[in-house]
Parts: sequence; structure tokens; C-alpha cells
Amino acid sequence: MDPLRRSPSPCSSSRPSSPRTPPCEMFGRVGIEAVLDQMKIKAMKMGFEFNIMVVGQSGLGKSTMMNTLFKSKVWKTTLPGSVVPIPQTLQLHSVTHVIEEKGVKLKLTVTDTPGFGDQINNDRCLRPLDIECLQRLCRTVNVVPVIARADSLTIEEREAFRRRIQQNMRAHCIDVYPQKCFDEDINDKILNSKIRDRIPFAVVGADREHLVDGRCVLGRKTKWGIIEVENMAHCEFPLLRDLLIRSHLQDLKDVTHNVHYENYRVIRLNESHLLPRGPGWVNLAPASPGQLTTPGPSKTCRRAREDPEDGF
Repeated sequence: MDPLRRSPSPCSSSRPSSPRTPPCEMFGRVGIEAVLDQMKIKAMKMGFEFNIMVVGQSGLGKSTMMNTLFKSKVWKTTLPGSVVPIPQTLQLHSVTHVIEEKGVKLKLTVTDTPGFGDQINNDRCLRPLDIECLQRLCRTVNVVPVIARADSLTIEEREAFRRRIQQNMRAHCIDVYPQKCFDEDINDKILNSKIRDRIPFAVVGADREHLVDGRCVLGRKTKWGIIEVENMAHCEFPLLRDLLIRSHLQDLKDVTHNVHYENYRVIRLNESHLLPRGPGWVNLAPASPGQLTTPGPSKTCRRAREDPEDGF
């Protein structure tokens, strides 16, 4: 049995919940609501940070997808038909930009994984490399899988592929974002259940505009017509964009900070023996297959190699 599959997941313990103390009846105005204006002013001044890593083999359109997602040239794309040399190393490559929209500044860092799986055959299924990578990542960062170049599949092929990927993720204990254990109320549960049912999203990237019926749309031109990336009838890019930016961006950051980073911090403290060996000691040393037991209530993961970034 692979020790990684039996290691505790981030969902073994929930993040801090909202206060449930009954409200106190007030007999006059205090001005508590002004804190929202204070938070908004501070956020507008300081801006936000968001880190995102794209993992996949070359030629899947990762750079184009990032440009489409943020409608900016955040990553240099490769010209169609050009030959890309196979990287000699898997060293991560990051770029950082500041994007501003309606006075709100976002410091965006995009990290690429050049050469990932380029020399491994992929027959439209999760490879062992993909499975191991997802198992490790989902315990360290928020993972949102997608089906790249979805326009190369028919609707029937796309749905069959999606169900096959979902079955593989369940079979190998791959817990992707949004995690079920973090649904704080019925509204979150309803919304996130719909999202989980559509993951992995079938997406198409395009950073060029075309004229369709008198309107400019982001799309990719083929000999059959224009594939509109923001048209749900063509692909599920709007679902991915809404999840990462419009509805769950702050939650992604909160889960990363309150859960993933705290797990990482405890692991590092244990490894450096800064925690006293008392009743509260958490033993996170990797166990051999014969020593594995059922995961306890700890939300920590057994393995961490890099400091997780905000985002997923």
C-alpha cells in the first residue's frame, strides 16, 4: 500500500468556523458596520496577491489559458507550428504581474512546470505520474483539474472522459477543491456540489478576439467556425473563471493560509524538533506500510516538500 494514499488529508480537521454565539440585543447604534468600509479602504490600498501554478505537458495551451483567464498577456505564448525544445530540467518557472481593474490591484504570480510528462504517453486517461502528482499536490495546495483542448473532443467523448477522471480521483483518494469538509452552510454545499460535479472543467483557451454576429468575442478560429471560450455551449471556461476569480478567490487564499500552510508549518516544526514532546506532540514522520493506521483527527499531511503558495 502506498503510504501517500493513507496519509491524512487536509479535510481530517476543519478550518476555523464562524462564531455561533447567539446575538446580543442592542438598544442603540454602535457603528460596527463601519468595519466593512475600513476593510475595503485597506484592501484597495494594499491590493491582493494570488499565486497559481499550471501543471501539464507542453502543447496543452497552459500559457494561452492563463492569458485568457486574466485577459492579459501574463505569459508569453508559443507561435502555432513552432518547435519547442524539450526542457533538460524540471525547474519551476514563475512570472509576476500587477493587474488593475476598477481601482483593485492584483499581484498575480503564475508558475509553470516545463517538461512535466512530455516524454510519457497519455492515452486520454490519468497516468501514474498524474496520479502521484495529484496525490501530493492536493495535500499541499488547492487543486482544480481541467480537461485541456476540450474542443478536440465530442460532447459524448468529453462527458465519458470527465466521468473516467472523476472515478480515478475517487479511487486514488485525490481530494480536489472545493473540499466537501469545508462547506460551511447549506448554500455553500449546494453551490460547491454543482462545481464538484463538473470538475474537471472542459476548457478552451484563446487570447484573440473575433467578430461574431456584430460583437467581439474571445475565441479560436477553425475551419468550422469560431469557438467562443466564454460561451457555455462551446466549453466550460466560464465555470473555471468564476471559481478561481469571481466566487472563490478569497476562499482559495483562506484555505491555503489556514489549512495547507498550517499543516506545512507543523511539519517543519516537528522536523526541526521545536515542539516539545508532550501530550500535544504530533508525529508526522513518514511511516512504513506496516506501521500505517487509520488517519486520526489531525488535518496535517505527512509529506511536504515546498512552501505552498496562495491560490492552488
